Amino acid sequence: MEDMRDVIQPLSLVEPDFSSSLTDLIIELDYLRRNEIRGTTPPWIFFQLKDIFHLLESIGSARIEGNNTTVAEYIETKIENQREDYPQPIREIMNMEETMDFIEEAVQHNPIDRAFISQLHMNVVSRLEFPPYGEGDRTPGKYRKSNIRIHQSAHTPPDFTQVEQLMNELIRFINENHSSKYDLLKIAITHHRFVWIHPFSNGNGRTVRLLTYAMLIKAGFITNNQRLINPTAVFCHNRNHYYENLAQADTGERVGMLVWCEYVLKGLKEEIRKIDSLADYTFLKNEVLLPMLVYSYDRKYITSKELSILRVVVEKKIIQAADIKHLFEGKSDSEISRQIRNLIQKKMIMPIEDKSRKYHLRFHENYLLRGIMHALGRLGFLP
Repeated sequence: MEDMRDVIQPLSLVEPDFSSSLTDLIIELDYLRRNEIRGTTPPWIFFQLKDIFHLLESIGSARIEGNNTTVAEYIETKIENQREDYPQPIREIMNMEETMDFIEEAVQHNPIDRAFISQLHMNVVSRLEFPPYGEGDRTPGKYRKSNIRIHQSAHTPPDFTQVEQLMNELIRFINENHSSKYDLLKIAITHHRFVWIHPFSNGNGRTVRLLTYAMLIKAGFITNNQRLINPTAVFCHNRNHYYENLAQADTGERVGMLVWCEYVLKGLKEEIRKIDSLADYTFLKNEVLLPMLVYSYDRKYITSKELSILRVVVEKKIIQAADIKHLFEGKSDSEISRQIRNLIQKKMIMPIEDKSRKYHLRFHENYLLRGIMHALGRLGFLP
């Protein structure tokens, strides 16, 4: 049997036929990228949702690699806040979240080069024990110096002596000035090529999915104040399907690479369409936020009075004491103030700015988060 390590596949863009479904996907996704979202969801809600999707992205990516932490288990770390001695599976997910924050701060002003990719890997494996006891790496940020095999894969990565040359070629490919219409093809091809090279001793899957996230930001598919994408959702809904499509590209043939690219782009289209629906505040309110409150009340996370106040907050987006006065007939203004202070202490509302007496909803670091996750799960957002 031929050792796949001896076959160096050419790295280049593959262009689909004009009449193919992949070309249709490229055109449609390019339209979505350029189409400004004129949503009604206010920014303070958007950024909380963004935190939640960072969380989902991180859990999903870790689960592909065999981390069995559930969404329910992980969100408790957000609610209970905070400790230092987290179990290794929790720390692995936290590393992913922290690296996504790093990407959003760094990628727009820095090239995707060896230093950037090495930093992604160092962040991913930070504070993790080495295999077989954990998902760390003895040489964080450095290319492997030995040959490896990929568990449950027929592909054998290239000899370690070829890694640096192949990664230099990949980094040149990433930064080559292709037409923007090829951005998504380049992202899909880069994802496969990175996995095919397997440049690090461990943590390659987590690193490449973060690299994909960084490239989507560079290409304008993820923006700070308009669009969210959870690219790992493309891969984690069906782990076997992910590996099967990677194997198609491993053949090195044009047809196999086109199958892989269509798999990635089709998944991205579905995610963009689904997550863009959250920009419509009427949809978000009726399908996520109000169900979140009912869920929380049914489980006694909030009282009936808190439920009534928070419903007003959800409906009006911003409230002040006068907006909830009708809920306190016969009560003094001090009682309204007490209830508002209580909700601030529980992190369920917060002032719109320092010392303001206007308040908006807060749900990403308190018991309401359980209700948010329940609603998002019902809508198909959870890994």
